[in-house]
Amino acid sequence: MNTLTIFLGVIGAPQVILIVVLILVLFGGKKIPELMKGLGSGIKEFKKASQEDEKDSEKKIEDKN
Repeated sequence: MNTLTIFLGVIGAPQVILIVVLILVLFGGKKIPELMKGLGSGIKEFKKASQEDEKDSEKKIEDKN
């Protein structure tokens, strides 16, 4: 059995709804779009950096051959 499943259990619809409600209560409706924008830009930067790293490693392999 997956150890993450053992610690967290199975996450279903009621748990997701509870998490969404808690986030709304903690941050408020006006702050949520700012948080999502920051999260989206962070993911975009991560993808960009990983693609650049992949290109660099491919270039090093080609240089060795």
